[in-house]
This record gives sequence, structure tokens and C-alpha cells, in this order.
Amino acid sequence: MKQLKMGIIGCGSIAKHRHMPEYHASSGAVIAAVCDIYEERANVFAGLYGAKVYTDYKELLANSNIDAVSVCTPNYLHAPISVAALNAGKHVLCEKPMATSKEEALKMIKAARKNGKKLMIAHNQRFVPSHKKAKELIEKGKAGKIYSFRSAFGHGGPEGWSADGRDSWFFKKGQAFIGAMGDLGVHKTDLLRYLLGEEFTEVGAFVETSAKKGADVDDTAVCVLKTESGVIGTLAASWSYVSKEDNSTIIYGEKAILRLEDDPLYSLIVQYANGETVKYELGGIQTNEEGGQKNSGVIDHFVESILNDQEPAIPGSEGMKSLQVILAALESSETKQIVRVN
Repeated sequence: MKQLKMGIIGCGSIAKHRHMPEYHASSGAVIAAVCDIYEERANVFAGLYGAKVYTDYKELLANSNIDAVSVCTPNYLHAPISVAALNAGKHVLCEKPMATSKEEALKMIKAARKNGKKLMIAHNQRFVPSHKKAKELIEKGKAGKIYSFRSAFGHGGPEGWSADGRDSWFFKKGQAFIGAMGDLGVHKTDLLRYLLGEEFTEVGAFVETSAKKGADVDDTAVCVLKTESGVIGTLAASWSYVSKEDNSTIIYGEKAILRLEDDPLYSLIVQYANGETVKYELGGIQTNEEGGQKNSGVIDHFVESILNDQEPAIPGSEGMKSLQVILAALESSETKQIVRVN
């Protein structure tokens, strides 16, 4: 079986805890190169995985032996590095949010198309067992017509997760572009689009910096979203949840209420209108908490899409649609108006 030679660009926490271990565990890939502007950081992973070290991503991309790369850098570098990688003939798995603007996202999509390479955005919520089961039930009509939803993603903030702690780029607008909405909210936007099977058309949002001193990006946001068919609901994204992480979603339908990741034991609970309740124990969702890092499914899917020459589940076009909702939320907060998603 062919093994893809992978390059990891950015050796921070997301690479350390998700990308590298999952590539290493994959039978279809091998970590051939790692790159970070801090050479000492890259050296640690080079020693672990027997990879070549780079401090300049352009030099890594010039290596003709590299088949594909994971872009695990600060947000402002996602688009330029991804475009450069695609133009260098590499497949790309890019962390979220995929870009800082629709224009950047389009450049990535065009570069993938022009070079005939895969571009996938690392939205892992679509691979969570409870989310997949809920989508199956909704598609089968078990919930009937969907009326509304509420979804939240919040924890204590990236300082407990990022390789740089309180000095992390996550808190700096010039590097992050967006805070909790880009870190967490965009995941939920993508999940809701996936579950509901339709696009959001209108967004109203309050986006604030209230919990993190010295940060110049949002740390707490609440959005009201409306889909093309009229389904309405709320999405909260926050770095100000000081207790256990909240990664729950509740879908309210004509025939049932679906509670996803809302119970510590049962990852999906379906409460039917006839009084019946069905509880599914499908395994926990990925978390940043100790022991919470297992196989996200993202890396395996990316590797398989390349080896089988199939379109990945979350290509650039899907990543852009989720990004546009977040951009609309920022605009709504700034203008104090309901914003239509273009």
C-alpha cells in the first residue's frame, strides 16, 4: 500500500495532539517533514517521528518527495501557505478557520482546482459519532420538520491548550484575526450546516471581549441564525466557560428533540413527541481536556480521500460557506444590523 509522505507546517498544540499522532497511527501516511519558525520545537517532533526539520515552509514545499501537508499555523497564514502548497503540487489539510476573508478562501479553492489537488478543511465535528447518528435520523425524517436549535461551544480559553499559553497568537488580532468565533464558532457553524442540510441566510450577533485581559479578539459571542427554509436558532462560542467544556447541540423538531453531547453518559438522547426516549451511548466527543484526544477521523479521511482520489467531505467550498457565516456575525456585531450571508 502506498504511504503518503506528509509535511506538518506549524508545530503547535493542534499539530502535537491531533495531526501528528493521527498521521503516525495511519497505515496510509508517514510524517516525512516538520516545519516551525522555532527550530527547537520542530526538533522535538523530528526526533519522535524521524522527520526532516525545516524552519521555512517554502523550503519544505520545494521538497518534491512531500505529497501533502497539514497547515497548522496561526490563522492569518492559513490561506497564503495553503495556496503556496497547492501551487507546489501538494494536497492540503488546513486548520480552521480556513482564511480571514472570502477572497482568501476563493484563492485557496481556485489553487486546488487549478492544480488538481485535494483541499480539505479540518472541521472535525462532522466525524463525531453522535453527530453522524443525528444527521442520519434527521434525514430519515425521525425528527420531522426542524423548527429550531441551540448550539454552544465553550471552554476556559486557549491559554490552557496553546503551546504558548497566555502569550499565544490566539489572543492577537494581527495573527488570529478572530477569537472564539473563529476558534469554536466556525466549528459549530459547519456542524449545523451539516445537520440541517441547508445554508444560513441571515445572522444577528453580539461579539464581545469580556473575559480575557489584554486580548484584542472576541472571547464571548452569541449569534442568532436563520436558514433558507426558516429554521432559526442560537449559537454561542466562548472562552469564558470556567468549568467543564460545553460542546452541546439541541435540535427541536416536529416529532422529536435531539440532544447531542448534552449528557455525560449518553452522547445522543432523542425525546420523541409520543413520550418515548431513546438514549445512545456512542462514545465521547474530542475535547482539549486531559485524555480527551483520540482519533478525530479528520486525518484518516484526508489520507483516504487522496489515496482513493475522492473529494473530501469538507472541501474548500464547504469551509468557505462556514467561514462566511462567521464573517457575517462579525459584521452584524459591528453594524448592529441583521446581516444577509452572501
